[in-house]
Order: sequence, then structure tokens, then C-alpha cells
Amino acid sequence: MSDTAKAIKQPLFRLAKKSKISVNRQWTIRAIAFLGALITGALVILALGHNPILVYAEMIKGAVSTPTARNETVKIAVPLLIASLAIATAFKMKFWNIGAEGQILVGAICASYFAMFHAGSFPKPVMVVIMMLAGITGGALFGVIPAIFKAKWGTNETLFTLMLNYIALGIVKYLQNGPWKDPKTQFPKMKMIDDTVRLTKVLGVHWGWILALIIMFAVSIYFYKTKQGYELSVVGESTHTAKYAGMNVGKIMLRTMLISGGLSGLAGMLQVTGADYTLTQNTAGGVGFMAITVAWLSKMNPYAMLVVSGFIAVLERGSNKIQTTFKIPASASDVLIGVILFFMLGCELFMTYSVVVRKKGRA
Repeated sequence: MSDTAKAIKQPLFRLAKKSKISVNRQWTIRAIAFLGALITGALVILALGHNPILVYAEMIKGAVSTPTARNETVKIAVPLLIASLAIATAFKMKFWNIGAEGQILVGAICASYFAMFHAGSFPKPVMVVIMMLAGITGGALFGVIPAIFKAKWGTNETLFTLMLNYIALGIVKYLQNGPWKDPKTQFPKMKMIDDTVRLTKVLGVHWGWILALIIMFAVSIYFYKTKQGYELSVVGESTHTAKYAGMNVGKIMLRTMLISGGLSGLAGMLQVTGADYTLTQNTAGGVGFMAITVAWLSKMNPYAMLVVSGFIAVLERGSNKIQTTFKIPASASDVLIGVILFFMLGCELFMTYSVVVRKKGRA
């Protein structure tokens, strides 16, 4: 061994990949992590001067106890599920798309243009299709930009997609204060879209929830039953292997980001036309970032994303309820949700890796 190699010390702590653990042990670890999250969250609630049992009960009650509460919870879950599927499509080939937030906003902008300025120009079914196509196209084109740069010049997609989020937000701010500002108000806001272009409700929620389930099944088939889904896995494992097998990695990258961005744009369209009925800076509302957590917790499994999205929607809706019932600040509610998700993500990490401590006397 050279003197240079000897001079390099091993870190005190390092992560080593574990061999595969049994399913029973995996669920035991998850249960322990969830219990740890509840206990830690209870300590936060106690520090705020409230009874943890009552607060947790109110969270669940506020999310699922009444038809209205359940409908609101589903409305939160719909864009989150679609955005998670979009993120997973890119993550499957290890293209780190952190720009779903911006892609949602651009899809919402494109759909809002037709909703605000062309309402009544076509029959409602045709108008809805136009808005969907506009949202998908806008999100897809915004999503494919970093893929083009990555394929041609090898740019870092993580930073590129992240920065594009702020560009999309800046466009919304400009429209709010400029050409799309509601002339009837002095505040920087856009007018509500007309009733004729709002999505029809099915069982109390806009039919986007049906579309989200269809997309979930379609993405599952795409991942596991198609040649293109297989290519995603191969590229994710090794681009060199994919090239050796004759795959056009650049083309796969572009195609995947068109799909990922398009799905995110569709989520934005559904949010504007089915939930918010207007375009604001909060239309994405952190959904694009939360979708990353959902995708990781679900290990890119579309069906698991349905469960995790529903769980997070319950937490989000429940946190809104405890804010009003117990006068808990919104920031404290966010901390509570963050604690629970931190434990759940942490347990997934330690199911895959173990912490190795450097032995005494070893450099």
C-alpha cells in the first residue's frame, strides 16, 4: 500500500449496504419507526401544552370522520398521487427530477389560460380535454428542458430542475401582477374560473380522483410490463450497460422526462380546475416536493404510492383541523408532520444500510 493510501483515514462512521432482510423484519422496523414517530410527536404536543391523545384523535377525526372531511382529504391526495407517479417515472432511471413543483405550476398556467380566457368557446367536454392537453403539454415541455441539457452536455439535473421551480413561480407572480390580474381588485390575484370549466364532481370530489387511479394502473403496467419500463430500470442501474445493450440513453431520458413533466402538468390542471378554481403562487403548494417523499417511501411502487399519498393527505388535513381546534400554530403542525415523515424515511434508510463504526487502531 502506498504512503498516500495509508495517510487517508477511514471515516469514523460509514454506511454499508445490508443483505436483503425478511419481509416480517421490514414491517417490524416500520412499526417501531411509526411508534417512535408518535412518541416524539407526543413530546412536541406536550411541549405546546396539549394532550397528545386528544390531538392525535382530532387529527384522524378531522380527516375522515365526515363526508366533507373525507372529500377534502381525497382532494389533497389526488395531485400528490399523480405528482408522485411523475417523480417515480424519472427516479426509476435515476434522473433526479426535483422540478415537479415548477412543472405543476406550468401545467396549471397553460390550463388556466384556456379556463380564464376561452370559457364558453367550446362545449364543456371539449374544453376539459383542451385544458388537460394544455396542462400536460406545458408540464412536459418544461420537464424536458433539463433532460435535453443532461443528454447533450451532461448538466446536473438536480440543480437544473430545482432552479426551474423558481422560474415557474416567477411567471405566476408576473401574471398575477400583470396581464392576468383581476381588474376588479387592487390585490395581485387572478379571477376565479367560470363554473362552465370547473370539473364535475363524482361522489363529492372532482373526477380527477378516478383519473389518478387510472394513471396509477397505467404507470404500473408501464414499469413492469413494457419494454420502455424495462429500459428505465436498465438505465437506472447503469448507463454503460444500457449503451452496451444498444439502448439510446439520451432518447430514453427525453421520453421519460416528457412523461414525468406531463403528469406533473396534469396535476396542476386538476388543481386549478377541480380544487382551487384559480391560479395562485400556492397552486403547487409544496406537492412537488412532498411527492419526492412519497416516491421514496413507496420505493417507486405505484400501488404503495396510493397508500402513502392517502396517509400524508390524512396528516395534512388533520393538521389543519388541530390548528383551529387547539390553536396550534401552522408551523408546529408542520413540525409534527415532519417528525412522522422523518422517522418513516429513516427506517427505510436503515433497512437498506447499516452504520459501520471504524475499529480502533484502523486508519
